[in-house]
Amino acid sequence: MKDLSNYRKSYEKSELLESTIPEDPINLFNRWFHEVEDFEGTGEVNAMTVSTIGLDGFPKSRVVLLKKFNEDGFTFYTNYNSEKGRAIANNSKVCLSFFWESFERQVIIKGIAQKTSENNSDGYFESRPDGSKLGAIVSNQSDVVPSRDYLEESLKQLEKDFEGKEIPRPKHWGGYIVSPLEVEFWQGRPNRLHDRIRYTLEDDYSWKISRLAP
Repeated sequence: MKDLSNYRKSYEKSELLESTIPEDPINLFNRWFHEVEDFEGTGEVNAMTVSTIGLDGFPKSRVVLLKKFNEDGFTFYTNYNSEKGRAIANNSKVCLSFFWESFERQVIIKGIAQKTSENNSDGYFESRPDGSKLGAIVSNQSDVVPSRDYLEESLKQLEKDFEGKEIPRPKHWGGYIVSPLEVEFWQGRPNRLHDRIRYTLEDDYSWKISRLAP
């Protein structure tokens, strides 16, 4: 067994104070996102962990790419028949999380996931490269397949079938938007006295701001 007890790091890059934050968590998320984006350039700053409750009752997390965010929520795209899609259909309560090591920051979002409109999914699918479109069609995501060769041969056949043709979005593929109910911002600080600010959506759709112990 490898002992990791000596892995330690002092977090000293920034702070998170009530006097400098906006009333709306989306505005703070936007600020943080663009600060990281400007620093990291073309890196996948939009990589996020999506956690769901599976049909077997166990939580499961996986990394997907955030494709849009605004005051309505956070949007990503996937196969609706995948394990995550089936989990969301059964229990729409999900958690999203971002960890931006370069800024010693984490954001955790609890919310409700629902499918985006057909027009929204069509529009994003149309913007994808043809290879990604065909990959969405050929992959029965989360299903057991006999081999890698099986997938590659299936893709080659689709490439022939759709050569010179428009590639339609399969109905089992599209977007989810997660409407946030709670957003927590974590900023690393020295001596493990990290800053944790939580926004909680109230009944009147205002946001209650609380500081949490680290």
